[in-house]
Amino acid sequence: MTDSAEPLSSLRRALGLLRLVGAAEAGGIRLKDLAEQAGCSQPTAHRALQDLVAEGFVEQVGKRYRLALDLFVLAARAGHADGLRDLAKPVLLRLSATLTDTIFLLVRNGYEAVCLDRIEGPFPIRSFTGDIGGKVPLGLGQGSLAILAHLPEAEREAVIRFNVPRLLDRGFLDEAALRVELEKAREQGWVNLNTGLIPGMAGLGVPVFDAQGRVVAALSVGTLADRLRPERLPGVVAILKAEAATLGAMLNPFDTALRHPSRSLSAVS
Repeated sequence: MTDSAEPLSSLRRALGLLRLVGAAEAGGIRLKDLAEQAGCSQPTAHRALQDLVAEGFVEQVGKRYRLALDLFVLAARAGHADGLRDLAKPVLLRLSATLTDTIFLLVRNGYEAVCLDRIEGPFPIRSFTGDIGGKVPLGLGQGSLAILAHLPEAEREAVIRFNVPRLLDRGFLDEAALRVELEKAREQGWVNLNTGLIPGMAGLGVPVFDAQGRVVAALSVGTLADRLRPERLPGVVAILKAEAATLGAMLNPFDTALRHPSRSLSAVS
């Protein structure tokens, strides 16, 4: 028991130090501070750190230690196991069964929003994106607006400048009205559209955030306008936001596939 207990203790100590290094500021952390936070002596912390350095998980820069590239490479490989589309499938199925409506998973691709997946509900509807693989300018439709509203300001402004003429061509909002909708979306955390652009149709969209708070997708409901009246709206919002939070918690922030989620459409037959 003694032989097996000591390596386990050393492993836990090293992993604990790894977490502390990861939580430190970008410039790294000194050995003295690391040992103090870990509650061990400096020689003990130093031995564990040297093992982590040897394995490529930590690097020493001057007198400070920080996470090394190999750790991020390893984490990124783990992310390939379950792409966004695969992770979201159970969420979409639950939403469609719970709400008995059509559910969409939308992602950003440059200046556009792409339908990455869709679960059909029992009611015949029309949507801006259409079927899986369909795309619209960012800002057109509830899911697309939810994504655009939560982009970093500089990216959002670039998209607005590029897409406003495209939105006007489709008979949608002018820039002033678009900015009002985006501000409203940021304040309330969801988008509800019943614009009349598609007669008889209505929609609701919420953003999906990763662990760093970056918007990576949107979940949206497309339904008949009569099914999204004020008395039903709060319940639909709560259900959609809960599932968006569930999906966001499952995302691996190191997954390189999240940078280009629409590429997974190539796997759709």
